[in-house]
Amino acid sequence: MKTISRRSALALFAGAPAAAALVWTDVEARQAHEHADAARTHATEAATPFKPKFFTAHEYTTVGVMADLIIPRDERSGSATDAGVPAFMDFMMIDQPRRQVAMRGGLAMIDRLAMDRTGKRFVNGADRERRALLDEIAYTSNPDRGLSQAITFFSSFRDLTASGFWTTKMGVADLQYQGNVFVSEWTGCPDAALKKLGVG
Repeated sequence: MKTISRRSALALFAGAPAAAALVWTDVEARQAHEHADAARTHATEAATPFKPKFFTAHEYTTVGVMADLIIPRDERSGSATDAGVPAFMDFMMIDQPRRQVAMRGGLAMIDRLAMDRTGKRFVNGADRERRALLDEIAYTSNPDRGLSQAITFFSSFRDLTASGFWTTKMGVADLQYQGNVFVSEWTGCPDAALKKLGVG
């Protein structure tokens, strides 16, 4: 069986259903990115950092740390925060108020779990402590019923991070997407592709 990277796996999961409280449509994601891009451009021109409208400063930092653990910077592209995913999430929460309680409660739950395990809030923990906590809640196969809500939240957060990343120019480039290219003349499907599909 061919192994795939975590980044590739997340790209595949980006279209999978998330928990109901954090489900979004492609149109909503696109609109949120347009708003986030406009806000970042405005902040850059004004030489001021992006100021979230929904997240508190602590929540926004937590979102950034978690998102970058899910999609870190690598040799192919930048991280989730490099692509503006936290700003995207902030706009998603403003545009979709019914998701706010699930997001705010989920982030508070992550801090509570971190305090129980390390005596520190999530962002104040060491990298290994953060990773250990997320590893606990990263798999729906975890039999610990006491973590079921955290597992559901993190699954939704991971999906939202993936959707946010792969709907940006950086994310599309990371996928090495070959579509949206003008073809002046269509000569049919290449023989190699037909053979691979077993129809040539």
